Amino acid sequence: MRDVKKWYENIPHAVTMLFGIIVFVTIMTYILPAGTYERILVEGRYRVVPNSYTQVTSTPISILKMFKAIPMGFKTASDIIFIVLAGGIMFGIMEKSKAVENAVGTLVNKLGLRRKYLIVVIVTFVFGLLGVAVGYENNIALVPIAAVVSLALGGDLVLAAGISVGAMTVGFGLSPINPYTVGTGHKIAELPMFSGWELRTVLCLVSLSIMAYYNVRYFKKIVKDKNAGLGKGLDESGFALAHPLESYEMDLKSWMVISIFLSGLVFSLYGVFNYGWYINELSAIFLMVALACGIISNMSGDMISKTLLDSVAKAAPGAFMVGFATTIKVLMDEGQIGDTISFHLSEMLQGLPLYASAISMSLSQCVINLFIPSGSGQALATLPVMIPLGEILGLTRQSSILAFQIGDGVTNLINPTLGGLIAMLSMCRVPLDRWLRFIFPIVISVLIFSWMVLMIGVKTGY
Repeated sequence: MRDVKKWYENIPHAVTMLFGIIVFVTIMTYILPAGTYERILVEGRYRVVPNSYTQVTSTPISILKMFKAIPMGFKTASDIIFIVLAGGIMFGIMEKSKAVENAVGTLVNKLGLRRKYLIVVIVTFVFGLLGVAVGYENNIALVPIAAVVSLALGGDLVLAAGISVGAMTVGFGLSPINPYTVGTGHKIAELPMFSGWELRTVLCLVSLSIMAYYNVRYFKKIVKDKNAGLGKGLDESGFALAHPLESYEMDLKSWMVISIFLSGLVFSLYGVFNYGWYINELSAIFLMVALACGIISNMSGDMISKTLLDSVAKAAPGAFMVGFATTIKVLMDEGQIGDTISFHLSEMLQGLPLYASAISMSLSQCVINLFIPSGSGQALATLPVMIPLGEILGLTRQSSILAFQIGDGVTNLINPTLGGLIAMLSMCRVPLDRWLRFIFPIVISVLIFSWMVLMIGVKTGY
């Protein structure tokens, strides 16, 4: 009798999945009419003008243009692609110095494996709060550390992704002070910046608790049976501890390497918050930290060079996926169907009951997020339309922004077109298909809770 495959075993490989979306978007340029909203420049960024949607001459994508969009996608995502490589180089040099292994081994040894589940909860919240306060791609260099911690505790790389990528995505997406989604939304709605933070804080903290619960539940599952985990067969080289826990201690070289790494992070954050640094500046800092760590570790020029190329080889698949995913954005722009999708989704909301309209608005943002993965870009493209529509339906501006944040933030966990997600998963070597199998139940749980919070907001006139 043939075994019946479970649904998640039918999830295709990430490359296959993304290519399928590329073909689908290409076909849609022949089916959907091209259209565009009028946009005006406000504080250096283009904002949609409500009720300005017009159809334009269709620009369907030919087979040649579809494949041409792939290298154009890599060009568009070049900064994110390079930060994946730079982060991989930095961690590769640090791993070669044994500083990260010594630090994690010493820490876990001091805390004790009997507290391993508590450690998973604490690390989940640490990464989540980094997402809340620091941002998303800014934390990419920390993801490999979660991999070392997870393996030291007896977990796997999928657990590492859960406690780092999952927690940061939830924290960033539902942050009460997210400048890209909430901040942009409040500017558009002319509301006090980050007003309504109390309800958003509850939403964020409880969602992180849900993430921590699932991480611990998965950890207990693989503690009972390692083969039951989703990380079986993944490349753990460079992440796993090479010696028994009790043998680890921090020497002077390890302290110096870790100090350089932490100083680089502090310097990066200072630049982000004070000088508006972003991807390229962070990549430069990562490379500087890598070189300094190599010198402090007494590595020769040949050793640093060989380690650099080995690290690039390990990071290359993830870097490729980032560029490949960005192809979808290029096709949407070429085919001019992004605004058409936003327009028709907003049209579908009219006439719905109050509570149904709030949930439907959130769902529409879930769909749009696939095609406009940038939080600020999605806010600028949709909120000028959604906020007036929400008021017609009886929703406050604050509730409309909350519905938008939920739709954008939660579905970031499963968005194959989000370059930051793909980049971070690549840093802990977890394929997208395995990640989707792990994270999908969490997405459903967080969405249900988020919609309950949204209903409370609608009920109370939030």
